[in-house]
Amino acid sequence: MEIRRAMPVIKTERPAEGRRFYEGFLGFRVAMEEDGMLMLASTSTPTTQVIVAWPSETAVDPQLLSVDVSIEVADIDAAYALARNSDLEIVRELRDEPWGIRRFFVRDPAGQTINVASHI
Repeated sequence: MEIRRAMPVIKTERPAEGRRFYEGFLGFRVAMEEDGMLMLASTSTPTTQVIVAWPSETAVDPQLLSVDVSIEVADIDAAYALARNSDLEIVRELRDEPWGIRRFFVRDPAGQTINVASHI
């Protein structure tokens, strides 16, 4: 499986402080900003990223708060088929999202929820 990037999802009730920490202290740049989430990327290695997510009534992706790690793969359909054939626990079935990704959620052996996605 070709993995393009893996991003931990940092959940917070204090998004402004989280942003100051990752952007100000660690030097990440904001790669994407939506209601309920920030995706931050390293300035030296752009595929090194973190997601900061917080509860919001109008969040674009409220389910992000149920995810521990987000992994972008080259072929989402092949990844989904492999997960199904491996009898892994599918937490959320494969679907296309209106913001341009195709994804599913799977549980890892430690109980973490992993968002596996590809851009459409």
